[in-house]
Amino acid sequence: MSNDLFLTALARMGLLQAGERPAITPLTGGVSSDIVRVDLAAGPICVKRALAKLKVEADWRAPVERNRYEVQWMQVAAGIIPAAVPRILGEDRETGMFAMQFLDSATYPVWKAQLRDGEISADAARDVGHRVAAIHGRTAGDPAMALTFATDHIFFPIRLEPYLAATADKHPDCAERLRSLMRVTGATRKALVHGDVSPKNILAGPDGPVFLDAECAWYGDPAFDLAFCLNHLLLKCVWRPHWQARYLVCFDALAQAYLAAVTWESRTDIEARTAHLLPGLFLGRVDGKSPVEYIDSDEGRERVRRVARALLSAPVDKLSDVRAAWQHEIATWNK
Repeated sequence: MSNDLFLTALARMGLLQAGERPAITPLTGGVSSDIVRVDLAAGPICVKRALAKLKVEADWRAPVERNRYEVQWMQVAAGIIPAAVPRILGEDRETGMFAMQFLDSATYPVWKAQLRDGEISADAARDVGHRVAAIHGRTAGDPAMALTFATDHIFFPIRLEPYLAATADKHPDCAERLRSLMRVTGATRKALVHGDVSPKNILAGPDGPVFLDAECAWYGDPAFDLAFCLNHLLLKCVWRPHWQARYLVCFDALAQAYLAAVTWESRTDIEARTAHLLPGLFLGRVDGKSPVEYIDSDEGRERVRRVARALLSAPVDKLSDVRAAWQHEIATWNK
C-alpha cells in the first residue's frame, strides 16, 4: 500500500505536523489488515487498515468497515479496564484506518511468543480469563450495546463461516453438528464479544493483558471468546509437546477464572456452550479457512481431528471433559 494513503489519513486525523513525512514501517501479524508503525516527531504510533480479502490461501472476504467496530470495542473496553487496550489516537473512516498507541515488544511481549518460548504462566492465563469476563459482564444485557454492535454481517463471514461452515464442507459426517453450533452461537445474544481472543492478539503488559485486533466485535455469545482462547492453549500442545502439562494448567486457570466471574447467566449454561463449541473450533484450525501455521504435519493434524471429531459426535458439557479427552490423546503419543 502507498505510504501517501497513510499520510493522507494521518493528516485528516490531525496527527501530522506541518511538512512532516515520517518513516512508515510495515508490521507483521495477522492476515486481515495492513498494519504499520509510523515514527512521528511526537513518537511512534501504530496505524491499521482492514483488508477486503484476507491474506490466506482460501478466498476469504469480509466487510472493511469492521475497523469502525474495532475502534468502538476498544473504547468500550477502555471504559471498563483502561489498561486492557491501547489508546485510540484517531480514526479516518474514509480510508478505513485508525491510529493507536504503539506498544513496544520489549515491555509488551506477545503472549503467543511467550507460550512458544516456554514462558508459560498460569497467572497470565488467569488474568486473561478475568479481563475477558469483566468486559462480558459489564456489557451483558445492554440493549444499546447490542444495537451498536449488531455486526452479524461481519461476524458470520469472518468467524462462523470460515471456522465452522468451511470445516463442515470437509467433514460431511460432522456437518450437521457443526452447522448446529453455528446456529446456536449465531442466535445467542448476551454480551459484547471480541471475536479473536487469541494469544497472538494479547500482549503481556506490565499492568496485565492487553487485547488487540477486535475486528470481529459483535454483540452475541460470550462463550465464543472463551472457547476461541482455550482452543489455542490446546493446540499449543501439538506445537511444543514437551510443555503439554503447562499448557493444560493454563487452560484450567483461564477457564476457572472466567467461569468464577460469570454473573449474567448460569455458569452451567455458558460452560456447556463453550464445551460444545470448542471441538468445532479445534477442528476448524486444521481444516477450516484459517489453519494454524504451526501444526504443519499430517500426524499433528490427525491428532486434532481424532479428538475434535469424537467430541462433535458425543458432546460433553464440561470443559474438564474436553481437557480430559485431549489429555487422553496426548497420553497415546509417547506409547
